[in-house]
Amino acid sequence: MSEKIAVVGAGLIGRAWAIVFARAGFKVAIWDAVPQALQSCQQLLRENVGDLARHGLIAESVEVVLERIKPAASLAEALKDAALVQENVKETVEVKREIFAEMDRLAAPGTILTSSTSWIPTSEFTEHLPGRERILVAHPVNPPYLVPLVELAPAPWTSKATVERARDIYTRAGQSPVLLKKEITGFLLNRIQGAVLNEALNLYENGYASSEDLDKVLKDGLGLRWSFMGPFETIDLNAPEGVLDYAKRYGHTYRDVAKTQPPNEWKAETLAAIEKERRAVLGAGALGERARWRDNRLMGLVAHKRKQPT
Repeated sequence: MSEKIAVVGAGLIGRAWAIVFARAGFKVAIWDAVPQALQSCQQLLRENVGDLARHGLIAESVEVVLERIKPAASLAEALKDAALVQENVKETVEVKREIFAEMDRLAAPGTILTSSTSWIPTSEFTEHLPGRERILVAHPVNPPYLVPLVELAPAPWTSKATVERARDIYTRAGQSPVLLKKEITGFLLNRIQGAVLNEALNLYENGYASSEDLDKVLKDGLGLRWSFMGPFETIDLNAPEGVLDYAKRYGHTYRDVAKTQPPNEWKAETLAAIEKERRAVLGAGALGERARWRDNRLMGLVAHKRKQPT
């Protein structure tokens, strides 16, 4: 019998996690405190899994995958017999403390409790819980059924056994887990993404380029380069003798440039100007359609990458 995963929260990320686990053969119980959210997610799940099927990214039929995802009538029902719980509720410390206290009370002692939070360290909402050693952050990239990275960010008191069991489950679910060796707000991906956004905002704010052209720098430049390898492997290949050679050639320039990259304050007028440029290209009513277009392009890329040697 396959293991059971509980997904708490039936919004965008919760639905995506349900697909990740169901696609990999896990049984999934999904619950939301708002019954309407649980009801409305059913059609969206069907659309998303249908898109995966059209790109050849599921090995079974849409119906077989969806059959593994069952709505739960209560939190207790969702958590019963679960090997792992993936929480996806509101992004505040107060709400996280409340839901994890309830899950720690309801879940069996051997159940791993994880949070999809994008920013909040595990220690901020688990310190006083009796079962704190079985709790950690497992931060995905949206949507996790297409972008496999998951950041495992334990608290100082999370047990090594919990981390290893979680790593095993996510790996078997087809994800690519990375481990934070110590806690930091925003984890790894959002801090790196934040550095890129900071400099993009600086360059826009100071009149160096339009938002459209700055987007092209990533989608037609760095994004293509980084879609198969990360920054360290990239610099290892971009000098004849590897990393140290690259650093010798260009390190001083990067250091000089870094001195000219101040924090950006995300000023209202800057964001309003970017909003105006974006709405001229894409109306607000078309955002959802464009997001689905993006996801389908990602599916094509994922299908391509699966065929390539590592």
